[in-house]
Amino acid sequence: MVGTGGFFGALLRYGISGWVQNMTRSIAFPFGTLAVNIIGCYFIGLLTQLVESQSGINTEMRLLLMVGLMGAFTTYSTFGNETFSLIQDQRYVLALLNMGLHLLLGLSAVFIGRFTIITLWR
Repeated sequence: MVGTGGFFGALLRYGISGWVQNMTRSIAFPFGTLAVNIIGCYFIGLLTQLVESQSGINTEMRLLLMVGLMGAFTTYSTFGNETFSLIQDQRYVLALLNMGLHLLLGLSAVFIGRFTIITLWR
């Protein structure tokens, strides 16, 4: 179920991200990535609320939609959902820590990855 959802999530991410980026005609800002991340946050919020309201979404469907589809579409949706849950639980310090660490470590990882290749290919 996860693999099937992941297959379709990856295709959707590629298609929507490319379409949005082409529509904006921007090379300076990644509008396509921003779009899929925001869309992903919306849909994982929607799906989480459905699951929590006992709407009859079984385990297999949850794995297909939330883990597979949304996981491949964007992991940012999971980050947004987890941060929202921390805020909802009034765990504000952990929510801020989660946001800060994702930003700092994510950007740092990109820098380190790029630096590694630059260093190895000199």
